[in-house]
Amino acid sequence: MLHSAKYLIHAEIRTSGVVERSDVVGAIFGQTEGLLGDELDLRGLQEASKIGRIDVSIDSEDGRSFGTITIASGLDRVRTAVLAAALETIERVGPCRADCIVIHIEDARAAKRQELVDRATDLLADLEEATMTSENLVEAVRQEARVEDITEYEGVPAGPRVADSDAIIVAEGRADVRRLLRFGIKNAIAVEGTDVPEAVARLTTERTTTVLLDGDRGGDLILQELAQVGNVDYVAFAPAGESVEDLDRSAIMSALRKKVPYEQALEADSPREAFAPSAPVTGTESDAAGTDGPSTRVEAVEDVVRDAGSDARPLSESEAAAGDGEPDATDSTPADERASGTAGPTTADGGATTEDPAGPDVSGQVRLLSESFEVIGEGDADDAFAVLEESAEVPHSVVLDGTVTQRLLDLAAQRGVGQVIGAESGEFVKKPTAVRVLTGEDLELAS
Repeated sequence: MLHSAKYLIHAEIRTSGVVERSDVVGAIFGQTEGLLGDELDLRGLQEASKIGRIDVSIDSEDGRSFGTITIASGLDRVRTAVLAAALETIERVGPCRADCIVIHIEDARAAKRQELVDRATDLLADLEEATMTSENLVEAVRQEARVEDITEYEGVPAGPRVADSDAIIVAEGRADVRRLLRFGIKNAIAVEGTDVPEAVARLTTERTTTVLLDGDRGGDLILQELAQVGNVDYVAFAPAGESVEDLDRSAIMSALRKKVPYEQALEADSPREAFAPSAPVTGTESDAAGTDGPSTRVEAVEDVVRDAGSDARPLSESEAAAGDGEPDATDSTPADERASGTAGPTTADGGATTEDPAGPDVSGQVRLLSESFEVIGEGDADDAFAVLEESAEVPHSVVLDGTVTQRLLDLAAQRGVGQVIGAESGEFVKKPTAVRVLTGEDLELAS
């Protein structure tokens, strides 16, 4: 085909007998010669590259031949039309009668333009896919950051501590889990919609479960579904109209501190209505009279912990049961005998203290101890939860002159604390196995 062709002449030819391609080409040159003058002579036009090669496709059937003729033209429209009309003057091909009809003249440039449009469209689509706008760039970075450090628990997005933690936090989606991971909370798992995965439902029946949800209607629906298929212990919500994935550290910690028991949330028309700051964690009220100083109780307990070290014997089942609940009302041992020097803990100088380890005379403090029993944090017993939560270093032991609550115990399990020692323990819904809980009476036995 002529490379500079502007038009393509398409014609059909039929003959009364069998002919070959060369017969058709010869008929075209022979019967148009001298018909159009020297200016449009086919041989001269071919030599001048004004027309291309005459393409003939011929087939034969039942003693007759038929086929197509295609001629590429570099002439203008008028001359091309005259040349096309000249083809229809062919009456014979060889010894056979012939009938040639021009079907149409195709504008080759229009076809090229269409090809150009199609190709340009494809190139533009590829360019748009490859181009990253500033919005796409920010979103891509955000997505990559959300996925970082997230593991999977039976196919569900989760923090790395979910598999071995005694307490878990159930959030709505992957982005929420990533947000919690950013602030050091590694025991969160996502439900990813109202269709709660079986793995999450099973976990809630085995672990102490806190549900942390967005402050919207969707959060209410997820809580209802989760409560039907699992077991929810505590409920916490983001501020009204906000999502967990958008909260900063202080807002997330504040929401977790304000968690309420699920039974309390059930009493309200909407669980979010029941979501209010919970009562502060309080220990046994201290009696300042008769104490030598504000840290007498803490120092005495620390001495016993140091003496016992990490090899202190574990409690028996009966001893653990005694430490989990209230003092046995049937205990007939006189109070003054229980407070005697033979039963009480030893002080730092090895002497016996006359205090009852589980008695009401407390200093009202909490101390966080490292594995080498160095003090790495301290504060008021009423602020034990906040002191432990805000500690940059994970303590080995928490010594509390007050009541060990379920809330404090859940946080200790979440942070990886080895043991919690308090004047007494409260009622536990679920007691984490990874954290050893000791009371004053337990320390008497350990010493």
